[in-house]
Amino acid sequence: MNISVVIPLLNEEESLPELTAWIKRVMDTHNFSYEIILIDDGSTDNSWKVIEELSSENEHIKGIKFRRNYGKSAALNEGFKITQGDVVITMDADLQDSPDEIPELYRMIHEEGYDLVSGWKKKRHDPVFTKNIPSKLFNAVTRRMSGIHNLHDFNCGLKAYDKSVVKNIEVYGEMHRFIPVMAKWAGFTKIGEKAVQHQARKYGTSKFGMSRFINGFLDLLSITFVGRFGKKPMHFFGSMGIISFLIGLGILVYLSFSKLYFNEYAIATRPLFFLGILTVIIGTQLFLAGFLAELISRNAPNRNHYLIEKRINQ
Repeated sequence: MNISVVIPLLNEEESLPELTAWIKRVMDTHNFSYEIILIDDGSTDNSWKVIEELSSENEHIKGIKFRRNYGKSAALNEGFKITQGDVVITMDADLQDSPDEIPELYRMIHEEGYDLVSGWKKKRHDPVFTKNIPSKLFNAVTRRMSGIHNLHDFNCGLKAYDKSVVKNIEVYGEMHRFIPVMAKWAGFTKIGEKAVQHQARKYGTSKFGMSRFINGFLDLLSITFVGRFGKKPMHFFGSMGIISFLIGLGILVYLSFSKLYFNEYAIATRPLFFLGILTVIIGTQLFLAGFLAELISRNAPNRNHYLIEKRINQ
């Protein structure tokens, strides 16, 4: 199979028929073998009923329905598990991503050898102050912290992946914004970008608020730490623990030396004494945290367990 199109959705009943028909036209025009995987992330409208109807009309359409809303990352993760195409395309279901971009994205992966190609919406139809400016700031911080300097829009839903990428990364929490960062830490370093068309929303309203930027920054700190120290947390906590312990020990040795050789009295009342005790305790606690983190990192069996109510064509 040439292409798998993975589409997470929440309450998008109006856009699904138009979107799937558009994808079908593109695939048929370019003679691609394909599948469309629609993941209903706990919709409360008739989205699942529409998916059932569409799948009965087009055998290339598959569906997954979550029993409740788990989030975009969970939907993508479940979709990635069942993809069969050599190239995996992700896009949003709100018709703001154009399926006409698919052939070029496929070519960049298949012929130019990119591991991942991220869309860049140069011209956006979003509100300037509530989305555009915060998005630019968010992407600038992400570029700086991740070291991926050639991407302008990490959060664009329209992306293309080599199959090996989606089969070797795990998307959880709200980490869908940082899939390029996760791919880089997994060893997929050939990451490219393509300017794509951003269309005005035709149906419904945005499902994301301003909180996504705060959560996104926290997730960036998390994924940066996990990427560097996820397999070796003791290297981080142990190093910090040693530094803190040695600082505290040095302070206490200095105070003891002053007491013995300079006959200083009441060193236990000096603020420096309490600072030395505190840093020794903190160093010891960081060491213990490192050992615990080593144990925890080896076993996390339920972090990607989702209750799926129904499946189609699987």
